[in-house]
Amino acid sequence: MMILQVEGVGKVFGGLQALSNVTFDLPKGQILGLIGPNGAGKTTLFNVINGVYAPNGGRVVFNGEDVTGSKTYHMAHRGLARTHQIVRPLNELSVRENVVVGACFGREGHNLGQAGEIADEVLAFVGLAARSDQLAGSLNVGQKKRLEMARALAARPYLLLLDEVLAGLNPSEISGMVEIVQKIRDRDVTIIMIEHVMHAVMNVSDRMIVLDYGQQIAEGTPEEVANDPKVIEAYLGDPELAERLMRDSDDE
Repeated sequence: MMILQVEGVGKVFGGLQALSNVTFDLPKGQILGLIGPNGAGKTTLFNVINGVYAPNGGRVVFNGEDVTGSKTYHMAHRGLARTHQIVRPLNELSVRENVVVGACFGREGHNLGQAGEIADEVLAFVGLAARSDQLAGSLNVGQKKRLEMARALAARPYLLLLDEVLAGLNPSEISGMVEIVQKIRDRDVTIIMIEHVMHAVMNVSDRMIVLDYGQQIAEGTPEEVANDPKVIEAYLGDPELAERLMRDSDDE
């Protein structure tokens, strides 16, 4: 069953074609990696999928329903949640209160009592239970990333969009976060990951899509994508990324 269908989606900002005819299907239960150079349109695609932007062309179908241009809160109620590239916790609230917000305004619309129970469970799941009563603003970057994920999970999504959850983390933190992502999938949550930490996204994804200047230039298994000449060419402007793509492919 397809949980998400993106059909010919385009998005223009002024004279800039940020997305052009992006098309893919996402089966329920998969992890889809979304990669591409900076400015390729990855976050714009997330913003179209979850209702921040209405596309200029094409449509988005979620759980069999055409949701093109739906408001973000409608998408949250339908079972879509996301994290953001730049974490923005509610700094003056506690860690637990941040997650309660996610449960109250998510798919199931819980009251405060129910939301509190969900928050406690989710914080334990992501390894933040011991920091439940701390102010969110006091957490370090890695902990804030986990908090952002916990708040999204408390919304009880069917589909979770992760925007660079590994950025800024050290190797140990990356390993722990990848483990959480895999456990989320084990809970029957479908995932799309935008990521620049190539070895991690290559290892965790079932399939990958590559964007470059808003164009969808490749789709396939991680190994197929890493060896695609168009993908290597897109990364040639960043030799380090190109080298990592090839090295990750060789490690398969």
